[in-house]
Amino acid sequence: MIRTALRAGLLAAASIAVLAAPASAQSGQGQSSQADQARVMQILKRTPLVDGHNDLPWALRQGFGNDPYGVDLNANLSTSTRLHTDIPRLRAGGVGGQFWSVYVPASMAPVDAAKATFEQIDTVKRIVAAHPETFELATTADDLVRIHRGGKIASLIGMEGGYSIDDSLGLLREFYDSGARYMTLTHSKSTTWADSGTDAPKWNGLNAFGEEVVKEMNRLGMMVDLSHVSEDTMVDAIRVSEAPVIFSHSSARAVTAHPRNVPDAVLRQMAANGGIVMVTFVPGFISEPVRAWGAARAAETTRLTALNPGDPTAVKAGVDAWVAANPAPKATIEDVIAHIQHVRDVAGIDHVGLGGDYDGVDSLPVGLEGVDGYPRLLAELMRRGWSEADIRKISGENLLRVMRAVERVAASKSAERPSLAKLPNDGAPE
Repeated sequence: MIRTALRAGLLAAASIAVLAAPASAQSGQGQSSQADQARVMQILKRTPLVDGHNDLPWALRQGFGNDPYGVDLNANLSTSTRLHTDIPRLRAGGVGGQFWSVYVPASMAPVDAAKATFEQIDTVKRIVAAHPETFELATTADDLVRIHRGGKIASLIGMEGGYSIDDSLGLLREFYDSGARYMTLTHSKSTTWADSGTDAPKWNGLNAFGEEVVKEMNRLGMMVDLSHVSEDTMVDAIRVSEAPVIFSHSSARAVTAHPRNVPDAVLRQMAANGGIVMVTFVPGFISEPVRAWGAARAAETTRLTALNPGDPTAVKAGVDAWVAANPAPKATIEDVIAHIQHVRDVAGIDHVGLGGDYDGVDSLPVGLEGVDGYPRLLAELMRRGWSEADIRKISGENLLRVMRAVERVAASKSAERPSLAKLPNDGAPE
């Protein structure tokens, strides 16, 4: 009875926060109404909104000494910090399940990355322990549903970057036992067994050990995350995986031509595999003008670096002057919707979700500046004709279906022994 009353109070407070938001912030484009957003919040009482990727743990490491008490997550931090995430905005956003990314940089040596990833898993658990009235750790689909029904936010762990396993399936198993329920096979750089979408290819996809990594993830029940990987790696992983794959924070390449996005051919293969693309909000991935501006800025940085060797101050001054003369365009909710709609059109309504990448980027689309933005986005989809059933699917039902399918595959392999596969000693080609 007390838990039910508490849950009702929290949900009511979240609904009031949405209704009280400024009109311009509510709609992003000034179109969806307060009534639309209130209707979304009613849907999210029954269906958990599950976001595929949030980098708050890394933001705490970088800015607050890796201490969940280093900043008051019970306060709205939108004006006092650069954080996109806090408890009031999570509640106002109707978030019912959150995959917290335990990202560490691809520039780290693998053994250091493994250590730092375990530290980041510890950070997630300390965030949960610091706010037990709000968060509870989840490792299964049933956990997620139960925690949401109890009025809390289910907290799940997602690894970002296969270099963290240091070419060891034993380490992969330890990460799983520590709570990690997906692993992004690469980040910005190719690994010794998988090609990244933003690095020179080494393997034209997965090599033999990379295929063994995917198979062992299937055996464990860890979701194979294909955000950041090359198209060839996407194709190989979908071919090898017996369980549905995910893209925890990616968008559609046909809409924005960034290599981090998913080509239409892969969208179709992903749908046949039963997987999901959780559309991200990163401006450079969702807006072609923003992507082109970023490419031009990078080219100017390269030019200035060549002209000013050993003089980073001059390079920075030149880049700042270029940015002042060429202001960055802004992405909007409309851009995000274009990607959501494209994934739906190509792959189907059962294969699209949400993966904001909050606290992993410097800027966000107008109207989606924080984790409280989900009702605005979903209300705009409803205004465009999406049904309540559609909203339930994109919010959480599709991801829950994938999780359960991954769990079933693992259960079917429970009698199999752990893999002892190793990477050949010759490693990556020169």
